[in-house]
Amino acid sequence: MAKKLVVGITQGDSNGIGYEVIIKAFSDERILELCTPVIYGSSKIFGFYRKTLHNIGQINTNVISNAKEAHAKRVNILNCVPDNMPVEPGLSTPEAAKAAIVSLEKGVQDLRDGAIDVLVTAPINKRAMNGEGFKATGHTEYLKEAFGVDDVSMIMVSDQLKVGIVTSHIPLKDVPSALTVEKILGKLRSIRKSMERDFGIASPKIAVLGLNPHCGDGGLLGNEEQSVILPAINAANDEGILAFGPYSADGFFGLGNYSRFDAILAMYHDQGLAPFKALAFEYGVNFTAGLPVVRTSPDHGTAYEKAGKDEADPRSMISAIYTAIDVYNNRAAYDELQKGKMSVDIPGSPVKPKGGKIIE
Repeated sequence: MAKKLVVGITQGDSNGIGYEVIIKAFSDERILELCTPVIYGSSKIFGFYRKTLHNIGQINTNVISNAKEAHAKRVNILNCVPDNMPVEPGLSTPEAAKAAIVSLEKGVQDLRDGAIDVLVTAPINKRAMNGEGFKATGHTEYLKEAFGVDDVSMIMVSDQLKVGIVTSHIPLKDVPSALTVEKILGKLRSIRKSMERDFGIASPKIAVLGLNPHCGDGGLLGNEEQSVILPAINAANDEGILAFGPYSADGFFGLGNYSRFDAILAMYHDQGLAPFKALAFEYGVNFTAGLPVVRTSPDHGTAYEKAGKDEADPRSMISAIYTAIDVYNNRAAYDELQKGKMSVDIPGSPVKPKGGKIIE
């Protein structure tokens, strides 16, 4: 039986819906049978939002000063932000941004030290945090630097589809120049490894999207498909990665072709996230592949317009918690299998593609 994991949860922006979806997620006591939660934030703020929610039963909490004090059958709150911090639902404030930074830093430190097993991050206001000295453009970039890895991949995860992106938080005008054969190939390697180790998918089939409308229409609307994307697919195939495409994004999602693949690689943020959220918003999860640790997040933002109104949907937060647990256990099982694996050829392994093909 897999061990009961300690799940760290950062509060995110305390003026958004973070606390609400956390509280609603743990209002079902059954989730405590799977994990021991440690919320990095404030018991005072937790209590404030608890009073704004209706139809929520008793939640047994435990206020702690470090993760080692966590009670296995309670919702543990590790106080790491000032008790006198004002709570102003729906507003972006310097105080809330500073608290979000402190919460994240403390959660990541405990994750690094092994005090918690996995980390789930509630939504933040990136612009507000940058104004208070936060240097990264988001959680993904911050974690990349915090754990000293060369590259990470943002993968949006649901039961229906898994979508990675080559370029993440950069202006759209900078995307074409940011695309290189090696960068796309690196993302394909990362996604293949993650699908196998984190999600238990052997020999995953990965669809690669084009950049331009109609995949450039033979060069009429752009040539990145021929000059960059297709060579990257062919190089991936040469390494045994089952990458296919490039596909024209509109037809690919419009015709439901995504159901034929284990994962999808989009060229830029909205190309991948817009269809993902249209298809799987309620249960979608943001997962950071390529880290030595497990981190997930709901696929939504702070939603200031809903804060303090008992209107937030907790399903994405619940999915983020379950996904973090599943990935941790999948990694453990995969690593154990690799230890006992003999270095022999496995019969029946799939034949690698003979090269990509532009599909409009």
